[in-house]
Amino acid sequence: MNGLEKADGFLSEQEIAEVVREGLGTLPLDGKRVLVLIPDGTRTMPMPLMFRLLQETLLGRAAALDFIVALGTHGPMDDAALSKLVGAPVTDGQAGASHIYNHLWMNPETFVHLGTIPAAEIGRLSGGLLEMDVPVTLNRIVLEYDFLLICGPVFPHEVVGFSGGTKYLFPGIAGAEIINFTHWLGALMTNFRIIGAGYTPVRAVIDKAAAFVDRPMACLALVVSHGGTHGLFCGTPQQAWKAASALSAKKHILYLDAPVRRVLSVMPHLYDDLWTGAKGMYKMEPVVADGGEVVIYAPHINEVSYTHGRILDEVGYHTRDYFVKQWERFRGYPWGVLAHSTHVKGMGEYDAASGVEHPRIQVTLATSIPEERARRINLGYLDPAKVKLEEWQGREAEGILVVPRAGEMLYRLKEK
Repeated sequence: MNGLEKADGFLSEQEIAEVVREGLGTLPLDGKRVLVLIPDGTRTMPMPLMFRLLQETLLGRAAALDFIVALGTHGPMDDAALSKLVGAPVTDGQAGASHIYNHLWMNPETFVHLGTIPAAEIGRLSGGLLEMDVPVTLNRIVLEYDFLLICGPVFPHEVVGFSGGTKYLFPGIAGAEIINFTHWLGALMTNFRIIGAGYTPVRAVIDKAAAFVDRPMACLALVVSHGGTHGLFCGTPQQAWKAASALSAKKHILYLDAPVRRVLSVMPHLYDDLWTGAKGMYKMEPVVADGGEVVIYAPHINEVSYTHGRILDEVGYHTRDYFVKQWERFRGYPWGVLAHSTHVKGMGEYDAASGVEHPRIQVTLATSIPEERARRINLGYLDPAKVKLEEWQGREAEGILVVPRAGEMLYRLKEK
């Protein structure tokens, strides 16, 4: 593996280019058909630069260089969105000599079954939380290529601990079964416990699934913030992810001396629905005091989820135990949606006898989602027009925290 990181400051474009060229130069890519897995527009990273460097380095050397957006279950990107993503004109999914595919997760014909992780192995990897056979299905497009290259950033993540690496396969271009399973496993562990926690049981399941893929793989793992790139690592997906997650733990986690009672998470336009914008809750939950509140401030967001909104309107947002203690009622819903619900609602308890739920903190939407809908899905509401940033700022001594460009930095309490 090779890589470069800056203890302070950011890598230059020249330094990034050197890591890319040196890393890819050691790989057996001559005459090979190469498929690059990349993130969608909800991740901060210098994708236009990486796209240009990959084309400069591999076109003419590889027999083909194509890209697929690892959407998971996010909505597909049109040519305009793809053009913005890669920094080059895209017409009918074509950018120069490279084709850029959307992962068509909603089409069953997309997938090929690679194998099954047996229940006993799942029980071992999950520490006994779940024990069931898990089918491993993946976008069949991988079978059309000789080599898979993952290119994406690493951040603290609510489901898997840290994003990146083999997560670009599962759930990035995976089928519903393993997406739902891994997300529910993460939900059982809770966002509070798993986010930023290093190598987790969910990551172990994902790596086990990746072992079914019979194509050689490498990974370019970046650690970035909106100011620039802190580090870039090239190696196997496991090697590059390990190095990048260690750096991410240094760059993406902020420690507070004491818990806060209110947080205003100011969400950037990077997130266009609550499904993605909920990171303003995930990254703040560990520092909010019992009985406190997270306000997700995003006047530009007017939809719960462009993909899963109908289901969320049915089930609402609830704590983990609300679902666990009524499992027969909810087990038929997509487990990934239930997981998202619990991550947004946060830690809490549910009294099955009384039917009363006791969330640890309050989550309030200051978005363009109407008040009636916010309350129907079991979240609080605050008119975004009444949010005056100047009235929130400078009140840290009162336990009030404003987080600009929320969603990527994880907040934790210092250990005493």
